Amino acid sequence: QLRLVESGGGLVQPGGSLRLSCVASGFTLDQYKIGWFRQAPGKEREGVSCMSGSDDRTYYADFVKGRFTISRDDAKNTVHLQMDSLKPEDTAVYFCAADLFYHTICSGRVSSAYVWGQGTQVTVSS
Repeated sequence: QLRLVESGGGLVQPGGSLRLSCVASGFTLDQYKIGWFRQAPGKEREGVSCMSGSDDRTYYADFVKGRFTISRDDAKNTVHLQMDSLKPEDTAVYFCAADLFYHTICSGRVSSAYVWGQGTQVTVSS
C-alpha cells in the first residue's frame, strides 16, 4: 500500500522555525517527484515546494523562497520541509504528495491522482 505520513507541525511564534517530515511506505521517494502543499482555512490548496527524484532539483513558491528548504533522506525514505522565518500567513495544514505518473507536481498543480498524506497543522501566532 502506498502511503505518506506527515509530522512536525505545531504552534510557533512569528519568526520561528519548524521542520516537517513526510515518511513514505510502499514506494521509494527518490524515484519520484515529491511536493509540499498547504491549505489555509477558506483557501485553495497551493504548492509550496517540490523535489525531483531523478536529479534532486528543487522548486519553491515565491512566497517561501529564501525561508523554506526541502530535502530528502534516502536512508529513511523521508522528505523534510525546513521552515524558517515563519509568518502568520504561513498558517495552514501542510500536506506532502507524491507524483508517481504525471510529472506535474512541481508546477504546483494539485491533483487527486497524487499519493497524499493526511496533513499536519502549522500555526504561526504570538
